[in-house]
Amino acid sequence: MRSFINVEDIGPLDKAMAEAFEIKNDRYKYQHLGKNKTLMMIFFNNSLRTRLSTQKAAMNLGMNVIVLDVNAGAWKLETERGVVMDGDKSEHLLEAIPVMGCYCDLIGVRSFAGLTDREYDYAETVLNQFIKYSGRPVFAMETATVHPLQAFADLITIEEHKTVERPKVVLTWAPHCRALPQAVPNSFAQWMNAADVDLVITHPEGYELDPKFIGNAVVEYDQKKAFEGADFIYAKNWSNPGVTNPADYGKITCEDRSWTVDTEHMSWTNNGKFLHCLPVRRNLIVTDDVIESPNSLVIPEAANREISCSVVIKRMLEAL
Repeated sequence: MRSFINVEDIGPLDKAMAEAFEIKNDRYKYQHLGKNKTLMMIFFNNSLRTRLSTQKAAMNLGMNVIVLDVNAGAWKLETERGVVMDGDKSEHLLEAIPVMGCYCDLIGVRSFAGLTDREYDYAETVLNQFIKYSGRPVFAMETATVHPLQAFADLITIEEHKTVERPKVVLTWAPHCRALPQAVPNSFAQWMNAADVDLVITHPEGYELDPKFIGNAVVEYDQKKAFEGADFIYAKNWSNPGVTNPADYGKITCEDRSWTVDTEHMSWTNNGKFLHCLPVRRNLIVTDDVIESPNSLVIPEAANREISCSVVIKRMLEAL
C-alpha cells in the first residue's frame, strides 16, 4: 500500500477488520516490521488524538518517529506554484517535500481545508504534492476532505459494540460556533457505505455532502425521523460544503441549536450509542448528560485510533 486516503486503499474491509482485532489483541506482534525504519509525521494543523495515536502505533511497530510542526519551528512554507516569494514564506513545499523524504521511510500528513476555495481543497493539493514528490509512501492524518484513520477507528468501535448484525447508523450534523471542514463526515460516510450498516445522514437543507461520499446513504432532513430506531448516533458539525450553492462553501449558513444532541434526541433511538471524533464543544454539539452517559463511546472510539493506524502503518511497512 503506497498511499492511504480513501476506504478503497485498505482493500477488503473484512480482512482489514480482522487484522485490526488481531493487532488489538497483541499490539507488539509486528514490531520487527519497523526496525530501523522511520515515520515522519508532518502537521500543518493542531492535533491531539492523531498525533498521539499515530506515534504510539508507529512505536508499537518498532519504528523511529520524527514529528514536524510546520507552523512551529520550521520555515514558513509556500504551497502555490508561480508565486513570487517576497513575503513571509522562506521555503517552497516542492523543495521541502523531497528533503523530508530523504530522512524517513513513511510520511503521514495532516493539512486541513482552507474553506475558501472548494476546487483547491477538493483537489487535495497539499497531500498530492507529498505523494508525487516525496518518493515515500504517504498516508492521510486528516486532509482537506478526508480523515480515513478516524473513520476506520469509528468502524472498529461500531463492530465492537453493535448488538444487531446490521445496525442503523446515523450521521447527524450539529451546530458549531466555527466553520469546520467536511473531512470527518466525508470519510465516515464513505467508510459506512463500504461496511455492513444502514447509513442515514441528517442535516439542514443546503448542507449536502459531496455525492461521491454520500454514496448509497439515505439523506433525511427531519432529524427526529432519522434518529428513530438508530443503533449508533455519530454527531459532527461541518460547514456548508457548497454542493447546492458553491458561493456558500465553507460558510456557516445554519445555526439552529435544536440540532444539538441531547437526551430527548437519544430517546428517539434504539438505546443508541453516541459517537464523536473529538474534540467536541459540549452543549453545542452534544449535551453533558449524553456525552457522559453509559452509551457514550467517545473514549473507546479515540482509543481505537491507535489500532486503525497500526493496521495502516503495518500494511505500508510490508510493502516497502
